Amino acid sequence: MAVWRNMWSRNLLTFCVCVFLLLHAINARPANMSASKDKVPVSKDKDENEILPPDHLNGLKMERDGHLNKDFHQEVFLGKDMEEFDEDSEPRRNRKKLIEIFTKVDANKDRSVSAKEMQRWIMEKTEEHFLEAQTENKNSFRAVDPDGDGHVTWDEYRVKFLASKGFNEKEVAEKIKKNEDLKLDEETQEVLESLKDRWFQADNHPTDQLLNEQEFLSFLHPEHSRGMLQYMVKEIVRDLDQDGDKKLTVSEFISLPFGTVENQHAQDVDDDWVKERKKEFEEVIDANRDGIVTMAELEEYMDPMNEHNALNEAKQMIAVADENQNRHLELEEILRYSEYFTGSKLMDYARNVHEEF
Repeated sequence: MAVWRNMWSRNLLTFCVCVFLLLHAINARPANMSASKDKVPVSKDKDENEILPPDHLNGLKMERDGHLNKDFHQEVFLGKDMEEFDEDSEPRRNRKKLIEIFTKVDANKDRSVSAKEMQRWIMEKTEEHFLEAQTENKNSFRAVDPDGDGHVTWDEYRVKFLASKGFNEKEVAEKIKKNEDLKLDEETQEVLESLKDRWFQADNHPTDQLLNEQEFLSFLHPEHSRGMLQYMVKEIVRDLDQDGDKKLTVSEFISLPFGTVENQHAQDVDDDWVKERKKEFEEVIDANRDGIVTMAELEEYMDPMNEHNALNEAKQMIAVADENQNRHLELEEILRYSEYFTGSKLMDYARNVHEEF
């Protein structure tokens, strides 16, 4: 498994499910300087993205590789509006958009947001990500179903995958048809074997070795299927579990690579990362507070439609900006902490706020 995961990052693909000791080099975790400076950029090619299971699943708190999703707060607060907020956006326009979002979250129109209102909003935005994934899946499925029969064979997918890797599609298809050796390098072969395992996991009973559109959605987005969600949890535990007991301790969850920090700044970044993961482990994932995270606890944590998790997340989000400690968020507080909610820091946040509101 380690070989095929390393290969993703080296080959400019978005399926960056790396072994745990290399995770500090990926965007999901702020890496130490020695690792990040050599990082290969991830390909943004749409055709590749269409057929490769993404590592980053929008609206989930944890990614496939076991890392915390650093954009989760923004994803479940902004939904489809997330792309509109960036460093170069006009502050006044961003402020106006953020005020509009606040008025939508404030369901009872009392000019403050409660944990229940934020919970409802988080569930709506998560559902929005689900629907977006379903829409994208339709296009992805058409891309790998050339004969349009509503089913995709493993060989059809394999042809498209290798084509996205630079192989000649017609030649690959012909060799597969004749059952000839594709002469793949070891790493590419490892990737295919791993994808094939995931492919058959997505094939619902009775298994027919074909994926329909819904099964293909589970292949690309395991959060849409309880069985595939459980499979993803097993993969994460396998990667992080050091003693093989199929459970996670806090030390396993926050384990760091050795000897790669070059300077104090990098050490500070690593220290902050450890604190964040330790807090999430102890206060959120470990539901019964016994110091151990089981697969069942991790599955509940990973389930994006878990209302209890949404309420916990709502309370955490409110606590970040709740300066007056009334357990609600006022508009001024959200504007003041705009970088947390939107990723974009607003200047002169209070100017004309009441007139605009």
